[in-house]
Amino acid sequence: MAGSLDDKNLNLGGKVGEDFPPLGPLGRWMEKPEVLGYILLAPAIIFLLVFLGYPFIKAIWLTMLDKEVGVEGNFVGFQNYIMLWQDSVYRWTVVNALIFTTISVLAKLILGILGALVMNQAFFMKNFFRGFVLLPWIIPSVLSALIWLWMFDDQYGVIGRTLISFGLIDEMILWLTDWGMALTSIIIVNVWRGTPFFIVSLLAALQTVPQEQYEAAEIDGAGLFSQFLHVTLPNIKHVLIIVTLFGTIWTISDFNIIYVITHGGPADSTHVFSTLAHQRAFDAGQMSEGIAISFTMFPILFVILFIRFYRMRKED
Repeated sequence: MAGSLDDKNLNLGGKVGEDFPPLGPLGRWMEKPEVLGYILLAPAIIFLLVFLGYPFIKAIWLTMLDKEVGVEGNFVGFQNYIMLWQDSVYRWTVVNALIFTTISVLAKLILGILGALVMNQAFFMKNFFRGFVLLPWIIPSVLSALIWLWMFDDQYGVIGRTLISFGLIDEMILWLTDWGMALTSIIIVNVWRGTPFFIVSLLAALQTVPQEQYEAAEIDGAGLFSQFLHVTLPNIKHVLIIVTLFGTIWTISDFNIIYVITHGGPADSTHVFSTLAHQRAFDAGQMSEGIAISFTMFPILFVILFIRFYRMRKED
């Protein structure tokens, strides 16, 4: 009985195959891999064009107007960008953004490598500590910024009170009253929040490094530092570059930490691109100027991405 059913199924399959109409010119064209790939990508490309491409082009157009909130703007060309470069607050914002991003990313990179090397070792409750190190990254950024704002308080802040109790300082530190201390404060918070991403990402890369290479290097007489330079770094190089790129993009566009802790103050001295754009667009109502400030980040990010990917392709 089973054999007869199988024979019927085979006969039916053969009949369907014989009756199936041959592909026409359009079908044969769509079967080409280079054509089929674009067809399968078309929905995603359309989605990106509608929900990302159109708003991007619309924003560029708005930077060419003198639009304010509730008022139709007139075409002014590149006047908004020219006015920005003549604005001392904006020029200081560019300096802040470069200092804030450079120091924060370098600190997160160094701490991330050190943390990943430590977490890659075998020790008691290592899985617990690997999860625990993610807490700064998991906590919502606004909530963590509010906690740090309380810790930086110049009267009741836990940091100052702790240092006084240990006799390290005689009076409370005024963390947020001048440019240097305020910028240092937001850098500390940004590094504290972003380092777990570096640690976890680099830890995953370290676990893919073949142990045979370490054994061979040890047999050749290489020390720990030499093994790190000639075995570890070459194996995690690409992950290191990608993590640094993401960290740079997220740092230079950070908003919540600066806005909650300093609001760009004191006296507009700790603004970065995102906070100054928010102030001009929403607080002052200058929509076109605020969007233009945001767009000035793109040349910096483009140069960073181009250099990184060019070096990766050249090395490959």
